[in-house]
Amino acid sequence: MMIPPQLVSSARWGWHRQWKLLMAAGFGPSDARGNYQRASGKVHSEYMPLPENLCCRPQEDQPILIVAHSCPWAHRAWLTVNLRELKGRLKLLVAEADTEAGRWCLAPPWRGCHTLAALYRLARETDMLRATVPLLVDPLPAPRVLSNESALMVELLNLWPAAETAPDLAPENLKTELQNWHQLLQPAVNDGVYRCGFARNQAAYDTAETALFAALDVVESNLAARGPWLCGEQLTLADVRLFPTMVRWETVYAPLFGCSRKPLQHFPEILSWRRRFYTLSGVAETCDVEAWRRDYFGALFPLNPSGIIPAGPDLNMLVAN
Repeated sequence: MMIPPQLVSSARWGWHRQWKLLMAAGFGPSDARGNYQRASGKVHSEYMPLPENLCCRPQEDQPILIVAHSCPWAHRAWLTVNLRELKGRLKLLVAEADTEAGRWCLAPPWRGCHTLAALYRLARETDMLRATVPLLVDPLPAPRVLSNESALMVELLNLWPAAETAPDLAPENLKTELQNWHQLLQPAVNDGVYRCGFARNQAAYDTAETALFAALDVVESNLAARGPWLCGEQLTLADVRLFPTMVRWETVYAPLFGCSRKPLQHFPEILSWRRRFYTLSGVAETCDVEAWRRDYFGALFPLNPSGIIPAGPDLNMLVAN
């Protein structure tokens, strides 16, 4: 039986209205023009504790770093820990996404906290708007948040006392160049994929998508001229901040967020760079493609109302070959 056109039109209008309400409720807040704006929250960015005051404690009293597989902002902190060989100098806890309730869970619980929101409350962060990862917590004398801002957290972790073999990911002579990369990549690429996926209208998507691929062209040209890393011969925080976005590209951002104008095969230098980074010691263990697909396609139901989690290639085949 033919579906009446008026029914199709009414259903389309009703779903679009509900979608906008869901996005405004926290999934994808926007400005007046429909451009995605990441939800604000209380950010700890001023207090940068001296690592020496925190890292020489008994293991049971070490600071806690809470990360999660599917969060790219937490991924950069996790990568910094592994690249700088900081295991044993702080505790690493991996939160799991509860896609039904839209929250992060701690299993096993820490200090009686089964969710990340409960931990924020334990740390007396009662005015926070969102319980986010990554989260760096000092357990003594009572739990307090040291940092929940990933861009600054990786800088702090780069100062953390480490083994002599650990690389310096932010050398002083590259400070200006690192800042330039951060100013390009953070809005246009790292947040840019979300600006595409959560755009409220076509104009907002077009603006974000154009900026995203323009930034990737800059990365591609730079790697061709100066590689193997973004700042030349030395691996830096610029590479660490970019990798979580690029390693999720084919499995999440292209199919779900509409970042699909050019496959990454059109960026051979970026593909080679990604392969080099993935094969670094400690990187592969931070990558869980099944968790990415499950959490993105499962949790972001306004973008994927069926809840179907698509099949995808093995990450080693996709990235390492």
